[in-house]
Amino acid sequence: MSVEQLPRTLWWEDGAVHMIDQTRLPLQGDILVCNTYEGVIVAIKTLAVRGAPAIGAAGALGVALWSHTQGAEFDQTNDDYLAAAQIACDELATARPTAVNLPREVNRLRALIQQHVAAGDLTPSELSELLIAEAHSVMQQDEAANRKLGAYGAELFDGPTKFLTHCNAGSIATTYYGTALGVIYAAQQQGKVEHVWVGETRPVNQGGRLTAWELLFAGVPAQLICDNMAAFVMGEGLVDAVVVGADRICANGDTANKIGTYGLAILAKEHKIPFYIAAPSTTFDLSLADGRTIEIEVRDSREIEGVTVSGTFDATTPAVSAAFDKMTAEGPAELPMTKGHHMQIVRKGGGYAFDAWFKTTPTHVTCFNPAFDVTPAKYITAYITERGVITAEQIPELM
Repeated sequence: MSVEQLPRTLWWEDGAVHMIDQTRLPLQGDILVCNTYEGVIVAIKTLAVRGAPAIGAAGALGVALWSHTQGAEFDQTNDDYLAAAQIACDELATARPTAVNLPREVNRLRALIQQHVAAGDLTPSELSELLIAEAHSVMQQDEAANRKLGAYGAELFDGPTKFLTHCNAGSIATTYYGTALGVIYAAQQQGKVEHVWVGETRPVNQGGRLTAWELLFAGVPAQLICDNMAAFVMGEGLVDAVVVGADRICANGDTANKIGTYGLAILAKEHKIPFYIAAPSTTFDLSLADGRTIEIEVRDSREIEGVTVSGTFDATTPAVSAAFDKMTAEGPAELPMTKGHHMQIVRKGGGYAFDAWFKTTPTHVTCFNPAFDVTPAKYITAYITERGVITAEQIPELM
């Protein structure tokens, strides 16, 4: 097993956007096919694709998909074309608010549309092909940046190192290879990884589901811990460095990342452990002076109120098979359940698949579910980028 055997996160194929459905990992490897840009938006909002660089690439592919499927309906020189393109770009760019990569990459393709519509130098089909090529460039440049920053990050460590990471800043959070995990993968190739502690990352468990899966796949020695165990392993001297990703980095170095990152940074400083942010230059947002102005996404309270489960099963007898076949003959079957639980069953190959949500909290409990927090620059040792390892003071001149 190696990192090079990890699957690609998303790609263009047969006029549609294909992606790994990350809501079903690690126990199912479903591929989601988006035939419309609205489908890409749903995938971004529901976390089927997630991670700042990955949703940036998804946004770019979504613009190309709009042009490919709907742009031909308009005269490319017509104001209606540009107006429709602006609506699609706006919807894609705002699908999730915190990560800067999404609006950045959408606006990269928006600028091409504006340029060529104004010039009137391309047919709709020619412009569509240009946008598809540009979306591929976004993905290629992201992978190249990740591999480069991984190499720079590995240089920080002299020998076998005990890492701690949070959430998933791995290959599937990018177009390929990863940011924080890219550093760990590069260090692993140089024999510099002794152990990786993987924070579970409640409430959606990106660490427990995705990072743990990636590290197993890549053959990196790792153990999963609950988020509230981080202080203990640090206090026991079991962590040499913390490496995490980022969704937006301000001009002063303040960094938005998955909720729980801020607390880890404080713990690392208390235990005199270096705390690194690994992110490509596309994640830096110099238009924001500091983290106070970053919009923090607040997600559905059901992520806290219960647990999502999915899986597959086979019928054990012909009678059971006939019953489930009848139930799913017209598509997914919704099963009414008490206490707020719900389940859906669908035919899948020779068997059946189910998706379920089970409530685990008291009825009428209220929840607050911010998806990100902001770590002040004073807690961050350095930023690992494709342009080198830099400090907060160097951000304005190098980014």
